[in-house]
Amino acid sequence: MPLSEQEQRLLDEMERSLYGHDADFVSTAGSKRGRPSYRSIALGALLAIVGIGGLIVAVMLKQPLFGIVGFAAMLAGVLVAITPSKKAAPAAAPSGEFFAQPAKAKGGSSSSPSSSFMDRMGERWDRRDGGEQ
Repeated sequence: MPLSEQEQRLLDEMERSLYGHDADFVSTAGSKRGRPSYRSIALGALLAIVGIGGLIVAVMLKQPLFGIVGFAAMLAGVLVAITPSKKAAPAAAPSGEFFAQPAKAKGGSSSSPSSSFMDRMGERWDRRDGGEQ
């Protein structure tokens, strides 16, 4: 179900506010979202399979040392498979033009563009509470 125009505007405003006020958080959270490469997935799967094989051999031979090595190989394989590629492009900083403050909407608030999102929402709540729309 698509969002209404008002909900879409509110969502866009929240996003701009997040980029404006928490740019450090956005850049650190965005930079960790690289995609794993196919090579690392294949290598990790192969290493995990070798680890499972080592674990099975350790159980058959009743050798706990082989079991520990097999488990470590399985764990390393999974970590290699899910680790993002180092070639991933760093997250670009949002440009000021795209995330600029929007123009006043119809019947918009009299608040300045520099006021925070929560202040504007508080003002809107107070106007609704007072019977204004």
